Amino acid sequence: MPIQLSDHFNYSRLLRFTLPSIAAMVFTSIYSVVDGYFVSNYAGAQSLAAVNMAWPVIMILGTLGLMFGIGGSALIAAAQGRGRLKRANEYFSLIVYAAMGLGVLLTVITWFLMEPLMKMLGAEGGLLSDCILYGHIVLLGLVPFIMQMMFQTLFITAEKPQLCFYVTLGAGVANMFLDWLLVGILGWGLFGASVATDVGFLIGGIIPLVYFARKNSSTLRLGKTRWMPHALIKAAFNGSSELLSGISSSIVTLLYDYQLLRFAGENGVAAFSVIMYITFVFFALFIGFSNGIAPVISYHFGARNKDELKNLFKRCFVIIGVSGLAMFGLAETSASLLSKVFVGYDVDLYNMTVYAFRIISFCFLLSGFNIFASSLFTALNNGLISATISTSRSIVFELVSVLLLPLLFGIDGIWFAIWGAEIATIIMAAIFIIRKRKTYGYL
Repeated sequence: MPIQLSDHFNYSRLLRFTLPSIAAMVFTSIYSVVDGYFVSNYAGAQSLAAVNMAWPVIMILGTLGLMFGIGGSALIAAAQGRGRLKRANEYFSLIVYAAMGLGVLLTVITWFLMEPLMKMLGAEGGLLSDCILYGHIVLLGLVPFIMQMMFQTLFITAEKPQLCFYVTLGAGVANMFLDWLLVGILGWGLFGASVATDVGFLIGGIIPLVYFARKNSSTLRLGKTRWMPHALIKAAFNGSSELLSGISSSIVTLLYDYQLLRFAGENGVAAFSVIMYITFVFFALFIGFSNGIAPVISYHFGARNKDELKNLFKRCFVIIGVSGLAMFGLAETSASLLSKVFVGYDVDLYNMTVYAFRIISFCFLLSGFNIFASSLFTALNNGLISATISTSRSIVFELVSVLLLPLLFGIDGIWFAIWGAEIATIIMAAIFIIRKRKTYGYL
């Protein structure tokens, strides 16, 4: 029997409902991970560094899909909870059309900004050429990428989380196969990796668009809408935390690259690239779970069902706590193996990667709570608190750490920077959760 937003959720139902969203986020993370594996092993450390420097720019833009998807989903699900189904579909259609138009505009603008951005970060010579090559080709798939990121949440709001998983699985498998073929077999290097990524974007973004444009069995369908600027502003504001989190994370990643080029050269950037690939998969579990449960929270918030909100809040915290412990243990025990897969061909680079990964893996104990706290307030239509948590975590606290700690501890200060950000954020999130417990009734 299909699970609906209006259901009561025990642990089993909660995990079954969010599993497709978790799997979808994991497969989304595979794009850069698989690119990184094949580029590192078949094109070398310079090409790997180029991918890590250009990819954050694409992610900043792709996060617009998360903003519209999660922010719009909160608006749509709340309307559904109040029984306003026609209005929910009008919101849905308007948000999809707006995201597509904005994606086209940003593709054109960013195409001309890619070279000066990479130069500003310190790329030059062959590294600069590789950054521009990879960035320009992947930009061609930006609009489908934005759509894919957006539909991951909207599929859940439409009560079709399994379709989200199947589409993302298809996109991920296509990307992996083409990386193997174009980079591993044909030796096309960065060009092959970027083409593989674009094909994955097309599958992940176009198939959902076609599905919702036709008559379907979900609660949502693309169709006629009206110009409702207040709805777009509300959706953007609701999802601003996700947008700001994505932007700030990418900016901080670029800052890491800049600092590592100064303190450790291209090897430092390559080591950080590997760590980001691996941690992105781990973080995807938290993000997928938080995104998957957000429409349920929005629905019961709209229906004013405080008993179910309390139930969801308690169970989510237990799941995140247990998952964080498991991820930390897995990261510590598998650091050597995972690093060897990517950079086993270079002993110095391998040793640096293992050392840094074991330091950074402590963040898994706290990061899940911080990600969920931001998503919780987005689901409750409080974009201000959500944005404050995510922006403070991803840019304010981490930016200060990555700028100051290397001055005191050298390259070790770069690896420890994320600790300070997660500790400061969880204190802030706890304060907001406690202060707003009576307002929303989740405690």
